[in-house]
Amino acid sequence: MFNVSFLHPILVHFPIALILAGFAADVAYLLYKKEPCLMKAGFYLMILGALGALAAFLTGEFLTSHPSEGEVFSIFEKHETGAWITLITVWAGVLLRIYLVAAKKEYTSLKWVVFALYCAAFGAVAVTGHLGGYMVYNYMIGL
Repeated sequence: MFNVSFLHPILVHFPIALILAGFAADVAYLLYKKEPCLMKAGFYLMILGALGALAAFLTGEFLTSHPSEGEVFSIFEKHETGAWITLITVWAGVLLRIYLVAAKKEYTSLKWVVFALYCAAFGAVAVTGHLGGYMVYNYMIGL
């Protein structure tokens, strides 16, 4: 039978890299407002990061085995909660940002709501990735 459990560890690297790089581009835009390409880069990286987060979440939820007891179970629950927080914040930010861009309102005060959601997604994906790596390297989950 074909084993698909390897897809989650492959796909998780995309939202981590895309959300972190997109957030960095948005921060750089805030510092150097004369470079609108940074805002566009942050926008497109946010969309790709949200798609990657969805793919990583779905493969983790449905294609991997989950620990059911012990210390690793506590870490896994935090990892799963972080994945939910990442998914919710990045998708809320993406949908609001797409609306703002489509309505040509990206320079209103709502941009700060998007930035706050992006910041939350940045933190959540960093913590979630750390916990996932901790489970792999310290408990051999997924190997």
